[in-house]
This record gives sequence, structure tokens and C-alpha cells, in this order.
Amino acid sequence: MVLFNMGGPDSLDAVEPFLFNLFNDPSIIGAPWPVRPLLARFISGRRGPVAREIYRQLGGRSPIVEQTEKQAAALEAALGPDFKVLIAMRYWHPFTAQAVAQARQWGAERVVLLPLYPQFSTTTSRSSLRCWRVEAAKAGLSVPTDIICCYPDQPGLVAALADLVRTGWTEAARSGRPRVLFSAHGLPQSVVDKGDPYPLQVELTARSVVAAAAIPDLDWIVCYQSRVGPMKWIGPATEDQLERAGEDKVPVVVVPIAFVSEHSETLVELDIEYRHRAESLGVPAYVRVPAVGSHPDFIDGLARLVRDPGSVRGRACAALGNRCPWKEEKA
Repeated sequence: MVLFNMGGPDSLDAVEPFLFNLFNDPSIIGAPWPVRPLLARFISGRRGPVAREIYRQLGGRSPIVEQTEKQAAALEAALGPDFKVLIAMRYWHPFTAQAVAQARQWGAERVVLLPLYPQFSTTTSRSSLRCWRVEAAKAGLSVPTDIICCYPDQPGLVAALADLVRTGWTEAARSGRPRVLFSAHGLPQSVVDKGDPYPLQVELTARSVVAAAAIPDLDWIVCYQSRVGPMKWIGPATEDQLERAGEDKVPVVVVPIAFVSEHSETLVELDIEYRHRAESLGVPAYVRVPAVGSHPDFIDGLARLVRDPGSVRGRACAALGNRCPWKEEKA
């Protein structure tokens, strides 16, 4: 059982190498070799100082590996002794090649690949799954493999998010009737124009959570954060929705809808930068609910997926016209 995530620098010295690995991924920057590594070197050098300051606010390192290890331990406990849960980070240690080696050493007879990205994107899920395919072939690991490419409306994920939304909404309601901002990491519009299903699946997750939360006449919207560069990104932007909430004088509940663990985009961007922005705009209350992390409902949902990988098929594929993005990738 392999959990995929993007990883993060484990020291301030690792920030630029981490960024280089990120921007050297052809799923992130589609320029051909040798242009892509040159661009990656340039961008990581330019963004390095800003990123180091962000990670300095987090104690000098990303918490994502530690949190993923906790999720892996909880999932392994839920699955029982026949399963070994490994983690594979895309852009920093422990890399996918290490997980492949561990699977071989353990004697895996079957592998289940599960990206910790509930909504499929070519920039995240596809990149991690492609990397596993390459590294497994290099290592000669050839065993039956199940792939769970996305699970945007998996009941355990939805139940965990709905529980967190209800708690956050109750807290914010002390300052008025809240508006829920389901905030997801953004994508360049050009990526979506090529057929990336991510925003459709984010919307599916949000609608499912709203239904499960069962808060009458809930005021909610999906929005996107973490825009960088001059290109057009999908919207609406989370920052713009904070401005709108300030104009309407309504409290906000900010829900990380596409992040299942805490990292710089939640702990710094949402908790510090956007909170400060909301206060300056006169938003009556700013409540940020945590990522699902090791919420029991989420872990139970992942365990159900592992035991029955086919159970995820349904509305997620129907929302894409009964297409499976990973099957299309393999074709």
C-alpha cells in the first residue's frame, strides 16, 4: 500500500533543491529537455529566498512527511497485519524509488497505489503515478497493482470534511451567519483547457460535503489559492472572496478542500497571510478548519478504498462523462 504526496524540504538548505525537483517535473513545466532544467534552476533560484522565509515560519522544515507518516500508521492499523503502508514523496525524501525498494524487500504480492490527492490532476496524481511506473520498472517490481487515481466524493473523506465544516461553522456563527470558502490549490487555466479534470472534481467534493454537513441554506463557494506568475489561473480567487466577505460583513469558514495534510499553503498562506488580509478587510470572523489529516472517518474511507479499489468508481467518473483520467493516460 503506497501513499503518494508531493513532499517538502526537511531543512532550509533543502528548499532550493526541492523547488528545482518540482519545476523540473514535465507535469509542472512542459518545456523539453534541456530547456526545462534550465528554467527549473532559474525559477528555484528566484523563488528560493521567499520560500525559505515561508519555511522559516514553520520551524525550518515542512511538516508534510511527519503528517503523512501518521496517516500511514493509522491506515496500517485500520487494515491489519496483511498490509504494509509505505509513503512516496514526489519532490523530496523519501522518494518513490525508496518506496519501491521497501515494497520489494517486504515481499509485496500486490500493490495498491493511492495518491493523497482526492481530486485527480495531471500536475499531482498523474505525476506521482507515472513516477511509480518508471521506478518500479527500473527495480524489476512486477506484481498485480491496483491504482486509485481519485476519490473526490469518497464517503469517508466527505464525512470528515462535513464534520470539520460543522464545527467551524458553529464557531464562526458567533459573529453572524458564516460563508464557507472551500479553498483549493489553483491551477493555470491553460492546464484545465487541456482537459485536466481537477476543478470539476473539486466542485464534486464541495457539493458532497455541503449535502453531508446538512446546514440549512448554507452560504458557500469554491475558490482557489496560491496563484503565482503572470499567467491566467482558474478562479474565483480565495483572496477575492475574502474581499467580498469584507464588503458583505459576513464571517468566513475557510476549508482546505483539496489538502489532506497541513503544509505551507495552509499553515502560512491560509493561517497567516489570508487571516491578516481578512482582518484588514473587516471580515467579522476568520475560522480556518484543519485539513482532514488522520480524522477517523477519512482513514476509514481510505481503508475501504484499499480493500475495494473499484468502489470509487461512480459519480467521480460520471462527472467527467464516464472518463477515467488515469486509464486515458495509460492508453
